[in-house]
Amino acid sequence: MPRRSPSGDQRKRDAERTRERILDSALVEFGEHGFAGARTSAIAARAGVNQQLISYYFSGKEGLYQALQQRWRNTSGAARPDQPLADVVAGFVELGAKQRSWARLLVWEGLADTGGTDLGDPDSEGETQAYFTAMVDDVRRRQRSGELSADLDPAYVVLTFFAAAMAPTVLPQVVRRLTGLAADSPEFLDAYAAQLGRVLGHLGGGTPPPD
Repeated sequence: MPRRSPSGDQRKRDAERTRERILDSALVEFGEHGFAGARTSAIAARAGVNQQLISYYFSGKEGLYQALQQRWRNTSGAARPDQPLADVVAGFVELGAKQRSWARLLVWEGLADTGGTDLGDPDSEGETQAYFTAMVDDVRRRQRSGELSADLDPAYVVLTFFAAAMAPTVLPQVVRRLTGLAADSPEFLDAYAAQLGRVLGHLGGGTPPPD
């Protein structure tokens, strides 16, 4: 029987799967080596695709990195007004534990930061700034509703809990020395999320959640 050519829908699904596989591989490569040290050849090999497809789908290494940033903005759940802030922070802790490459990528980005735009792309920087602005605006809204104390600077609140959410991935040795638990263990992650919730309860001026 002669093989039939794939339909337009099938080709679209295949292209989307290939694109996502490249992004998954790029996340690991950028997380391990940073933007400067990452190699598109290694990303292609990890994804099991021809290296030319990176140029085809993403216009090269910079486009691929920017696509990863867009994926992070879309999936990390920066502002979820329907959830208590403690749950939002716990979600970031869980995301960091499950996808450690994200935290590593952010660390590499910070080490290479020169105060300019993302890889010289003002559009990407604008989208990233809008993402963080939304987080600050969400904290400000929560202050108006009484969830958080009004005397706190919302930008510093976001910074504090953003750093706290990354701590298990960035400082696993400190976690182990302070608590005696592995930073990626369910025991630590559950206890850590609960303690962050209690801290937020105190910052709100109300009664912290029970143990």
